[in-house]
Amino acid sequence: MNKKITIKKATIVDNKLLLLTDESISGLLPSEQILVDSKLFSFVYLMENPEGYTYIDIPEPFWPLLKSTYGEQTPVFIQSREEEVELSNFYEELAYVINNIRGNSNYGKDMVAKVEEHF
Repeated sequence: MNKKITIKKATIVDNKLLLLTDESISGLLPSEQILVDSKLFSFVYLMENPEGYTYIDIPEPFWPLLKSTYGEQTPVFIQSREEEVELSNFYEELAYVINNIRGNSNYGKDMVAKVEEHF
């Protein structure tokens, strides 16, 4: 069964971008893919689990932090109380998604405007 985890807080610690959640991330493996939720204005990093996928939802309020770490390619991790997992291939996927969204009305006018504003 697929699950969704929405990031509630993000911070930079020890040259790592930490996306924080209170939910368990035990057993999740990076799938190295980012999708877009153009209705909720978020980027969604896919992680695999034994039952399917877990969607790591990164809402628009965190995009300025993503932008600030993008140029330096600061490693990105999801962190829960008990562990952290690196979101591999994060910036490559983010660049691909951003380039696809710019000027592309298939994502909706509002999503295009928000991505162009931030990135």
